[in-house]
Amino acid sequence: MTDQVSPRYRIDSYADWIKDEAIPVIEDYGIDLFSVQTQPWARYGMKGAACHLKGRGDFASMFLFELAPGGSSAPQHHLYEEVVYVLEGNGSTQIEFQDGVKRSFEWGARSMFAIPLNSKYRHFNGSGQKRALMVSTTNMPMVMNLFHNENFIFNSNAVFADRMGKDEYYAGQGDLVMIRPGNHMWETNFVPDLENLELHAWEDRGAGSSNIMFVLADSSMHAHISEMPPGTYKKAHRHGSGRHVMCVVGTGFSLLWFEGQKDYLRIDWKHGVVFPPADKQIHQHFNTSNRSARYLATGVGGIRYPLLTSSRRSAGADTSGKQAVSLSMKLGGDQIEYEDQDPKIHPLWLKEMAIHGGTPKMQKYFPDDGTKSAAE
Repeated sequence: MTDQVSPRYRIDSYADWIKDEAIPVIEDYGIDLFSVQTQPWARYGMKGAACHLKGRGDFASMFLFELAPGGSSAPQHHLYEEVVYVLEGNGSTQIEFQDGVKRSFEWGARSMFAIPLNSKYRHFNGSGQKRALMVSTTNMPMVMNLFHNENFIFNSNAVFADRMGKDEYYAGQGDLVMIRPGNHMWETNFVPDLENLELHAWEDRGAGSSNIMFVLADSSMHAHISEMPPGTYKKAHRHGSGRHVMCVVGTGFSLLWFEGQKDYLRIDWKHGVVFPPADKQIHQHFNTSNRSARYLATGVGGIRYPLLTSSRRSAGADTSGKQAVSLSMKLGGDQIEYEDQDPKIHPLWLKEMAIHGGTPKMQKYFPDDGTKSAAE
């Protein structure tokens, strides 16, 4: 008689890996990253936590890292990609390529960067008194579930020389590639300050809307930043899962719902609050302050390497030059125009503006909303 062996099936290699790492795992529809309690993460030589946002999909996750005053991370290199955003603190990162060449750059709050694939790197806290807090959006779930081999992911000697990028990419410079509104790209490895980075108009997405797409370390990760002027809000739209939307500056809220639903999931945001619209979940962002609000969206599948059919659809253009994310649902796209949105939404925003002392500036689109224009 043979021994009974439990069948190996329905394995989630990423979930198993996270469990073995013995770190905090936070799961919610929206997370205030500043409030997350981190614990020592031996692999990375600093405190950390996994932030698993509900609705994030199968391919992306977030890791939160806390670097102690005067501390440094353990040397790393790996075959998963990540986009790193600095929530607070200042410091530097040193990268060493396989040929021994090194590059380094100094970062501060609201900096963003990406490490070229499988390059060795370390982070250093520049303060001897204050922590540095960083969050990275990764494709680790996709990579771990594909290869299910930890040694391969963290100990490969594969060289990706084409990912190194120009020397000036590590000094905060980059190449602007103009394509069309909504698709203009900033190619670099390091962005010193997302708050003051120049954006480009994308009126199709809403009143005074602007954005820029990023190509970071020639990776397959997605990143873009969008801005809403004071007293405005974006048009609702939908896309595939995996986008982690995080407030960079300003205050406001977002509503999320699926087509046909009568009620909304509401996420209030400020700097450091992140949430992920689920696959095909309609969402709409509202600025409630008298200053511009910016948010960073990160995920898997960028403008250069979309990877997924949903990413190609979002970024692709029809004969009018519009992407699906900025084309009306009435025309086969994924956006709800202002005139087609739920009548409850605009009064709800006006009420929030009154509570926060903001001045509405949407009269061009809602001339009969009972407010006076800023010019009057």
